[in-house]
Amino acid sequence: MQGKKKYQEKLFLNFQLSSAVPEDNFYRRLNQLIDFTFLYKATAKYYGSEGQRSIDPVVFMKLMLVGYLENCNSDRRIISISKMRLDILYFIGYDIDEELPWHSTLSRTRQLYGEEVFMELFKNVLKQCVDKGMVSGKRQAIDGVYVKANASFDSMVSREIMNDAEIFGKELAENEQDESASIVKLAPAKEPKQKQNPANETHYNRNDPEAKISVKPGKAVALNYLGQVSVDTSSHTITHIQAFPADLRDSDCLPEVVQQLKDNLQGLGMTLEEIVADTGYSSGKALQSLEDNNIKGYIPNRA
Repeated sequence: MQGKKKYQEKLFLNFQLSSAVPEDNFYRRLNQLIDFTFLYKATAKYYGSEGQRSIDPVVFMKLMLVGYLENCNSDRRIISISKMRLDILYFIGYDIDEELPWHSTLSRTRQLYGEEVFMELFKNVLKQCVDKGMVSGKRQAIDGVYVKANASFDSMVSREIMNDAEIFGKELAENEQDESASIVKLAPAKEPKQKQNPANETHYNRNDPEAKISVKPGKAVALNYLGQVSVDTSSHTITHIQAFPADLRDSDCLPEVVQQLKDNLQGLGMTLEEIVADTGYSSGKALQSLEDNNIKGYIPNRA
């Protein structure tokens, strides 16, 4: 006999979220492994003693992790996904009938916190990896990757136009202050210029001035940042990550990455001895930074 399911929503339901999330669920296990409570102390300086309560810093950082783990770079999408997932609700400590934070709250909180808050979380997790024997520290592999900026390539403006506007504005202000002047000083007329293709030297995006134009072979031109990632070769655990302007070369970034990486590992009682990287990291300045820090480099020379 063929079955036919009929659904009728119940007015009352006895439900416990913890019983609906399996013991081996990733987010449940992550909740058990990492203690996020240190964030209350790390973020205390960003809040006053009066006014409305903000989003819980632990909830905010957990939602940032959800965005990364679910490959979602939209705050609106992060909230939308979290509403539909029992394991994520359990991870962030919300019940099924609780209203989640508004997506714009995530954007404002991200802008409120300084880089040191996110770095402290990273170091806290790295320490736990070291304590579990997941990091040797001796040899680190470094590579770069473009990270797409949240800015439109089509909305770039000319630096020269903005400079001209600033100069003209100053001239107008000077004329307004001179009440006795009978003739208004006008900006000199300029010949129209041919339209330029956007370049880092001539254009920038007003919404994200630090984003730079870059391109990889076979990819479209875009506004990016250059991310530098270090991985422990014994366990593939990420030991350092840092963002740079995308118009820099990998070799330009290596001296700072090495110093930050060395400090990270030394703070955990480990010594950095060797660096592995591709040809893009080969330059006199980069290799000198390795020698100055007594680090052996395995980097192919440029042809």
